[in-house]
Formats: sequence, C-alpha cells, structure tokens
Amino acid sequence: MHSTTVPVFVDTNIAVYAFGLDAAKKAKGRDLLARQPTISTQVVNEFLNVCRVKLKLEIATRHALARELIAGCDVVVVDSNVVGKAMTLEAQTGLSYWDCLIVASALLSGCGTLYSEDMQHGQIFEGRLTVLNPFLG
Repeated sequence: MHSTTVPVFVDTNIAVYAFGLDAAKKAKGRDLLARQPTISTQVVNEFLNVCRVKLKLEIATRHALARELIAGCDVVVVDSNVVGKAMTLEAQTGLSYWDCLIVASALLSGCGTLYSEDMQHGQIFEGRLTVLNPFLG
C-alpha cells in the first residue's frame, strides 16, 4: 500500500518531551511520535545524551527509551550527503550547523514539516519544509 501522506520530522527536543515529566509537553510529544515521524541518527544520539546528562537516567532506562523511540520512527542516517546539505544550509542561512543538520535530514527525507521548539516557528526551507513549534497556540 502506498501512502500519499507527506512525512514529518521530529527534532530532539520533541522526542525528549515525549518521555519527560511535563504533562502537556509529554502529551503533545507522544501525539507526534504516534504519527511515526522521521528522525535522524543525530536525534537518537542527542536523545541519548540528554537522557544521560540532563535527566541522569540509568543506562538501561535510557537505552530502553531510545529503543522505543527508534521502533516508532523512520530513522534516517546522517551520511555525507546530509553533511554536505547541512554545510550549504549553514552558509545560506547563518543557522547553527547542528540545526542545519536537522533541516538537511528533513529535506533529504522528503518531509514537509519539521516539528521543533528550538527553530523559528513558520520558517520555510526551500519552499517545501515548514518549521512548526507544536507548543504554540
């Protein structure tokens, strides 16, 4: 069966909130993850780091959460094409390289929406990827 739904991309902060303690943000994060979004290996790595450093979760807990995240998402690999695209975006936009890596992953995955709390709500990249902060409004 072929789906005509344009995929969405979820940034690290949204994934972290889905497993966090803030009830409202957790509910919104869980709702977005239930849509089987696209994430990148960067998101998984950052998620694991936040779980270790900020949330101070035990290794077994953070690994279990990461496995749950991975199981519910389409995970794309940050490869040399993504890195090249991110460098181009960084030069064009002035955004941080790490944000550009997220944007590049979303663009190259064919996503139409990038859910992020950290980037400018409503910003459009290449006329086809819109950043939305799911916690506004």
